[in-house]
Amino acid sequence: MLGVPSQRGREHMARRGVLAEIQHQIRASQRASAQAQRAAVREHQASIRRAEQARKTAERAAVQAQRASEADRKRLEREAKAAHVAAKQAEVDELISALGSTYEDIDGLLGATLDVDDYVDLDELRRTVEHPPFDRAELEVSIPPPAAIPDPPEPQFQPPEQPKGLLGRKKKLALAEAEARQAHETALSQWRAEVASLPARREHLANDHRKAESERIVALETERVRYGRECAEREAEVARHNAEIDTLIANLGYGAVDAVEEYVSIVLANSAYPDHFDVDHQFQFDPATAELRLRVLIPGPGEIPAIKTYKYVKASDEITTTALSQKATKDRYLGAVQQVALRSLHEVFEADRRGLIKTISLELGTETIDPATGNDTYIPFVAVGAERETFMTFDLSAVEPAATLTHLGAAMSKNPLGLVPADTSGIRSL
Repeated sequence: MLGVPSQRGREHMARRGVLAEIQHQIRASQRASAQAQRAAVREHQASIRRAEQARKTAERAAVQAQRASEADRKRLEREAKAAHVAAKQAEVDELISALGSTYEDIDGLLGATLDVDDYVDLDELRRTVEHPPFDRAELEVSIPPPAAIPDPPEPQFQPPEQPKGLLGRKKKLALAEAEARQAHETALSQWRAEVASLPARREHLANDHRKAESERIVALETERVRYGRECAEREAEVARHNAEIDTLIANLGYGAVDAVEEYVSIVLANSAYPDHFDVDHQFQFDPATAELRLRVLIPGPGEIPAIKTYKYVKASDEITTTALSQKATKDRYLGAVQQVALRSLHEVFEADRRGLIKTISLELGTETIDPATGNDTYIPFVAVGAERETFMTFDLSAVEPAATLTHLGAAMSKNPLGLVPADTSGIRSL
């Protein structure tokens, strides 16, 4: 059984987790995209749409019933009830569809990996630097100079119109001319004052423009320095990452322990299990024997659904469940245990094209609460050893997992659902 890793082991696991997580996210995304096309998912989405349509129909019918005349009220109430029942049934259909997808995932844990090449081309993990555009491009545009202030036109004397009437025309004309000249002199005085102020106003605008342009240039240089620093950091990060890849490839070629373990970590992180069936791996490689000792942790029995189907009960207006038989639940969990054991062996052996790992000593189990002590405890369900040359001759698409494990001489729990451990006495521990 696997023990607590050394400080060196913990540091190694933490360091290689970055590369493993990168590859895991890439492959998980790819597989999720493919799975989204399955008929079960399409049916699941269709069920959701039907449930939403039925809900809206029920709401409309209820509103209409409130507004209808007494003569229509009972009919509309019946329609509202029928729509409510349809909405509940659609919800049941959606739950059944989701449950079916969950069981399909669990029952196909081994088959899901057989069409996948588990080999990881480490060269594909290299990165290239991708810089975002400079985010202060507006600072690269010069501030336009202010609009020129034109000289105002010089006021021109406007002689008054000839006075009307026969009496006092000469006097009226003289008075009008005097007023016109006075107005002209006032306008000239204002014009001269405005013209005299223009140089100072123009200089003020020019100074403001020079100041703003100077501040823009300073800000642009500051932002360019900041952007350049961020680009350099990105380039340094990519260089560090690619250097790690180079080191890993080189060391893997020599069969170095750390490199082998890091590669296995990437391979197993690549293994995209369903969200509702989380699997964890712990391992150590012994270069003296070329053996990988692998512990696989799977969800406990309590995390696996034990529902046969869902049903809507009109009388109580509730959605109820029907439990799976104890045998069906037991068989499904036992099947999952056996499939994950074979899947883990297959993924490591298939990915190791160099043949660095000759044998795998695998132990699979779960972590749970000991009812006697209340403490965390580990319960092994399978312990098996496999040699590469023999295992790689198996056609896993045509086997019965239980028979294959028996053929390999595995120690197996007869009732993992009941948390009955396998007899692992004699199994070497880490």
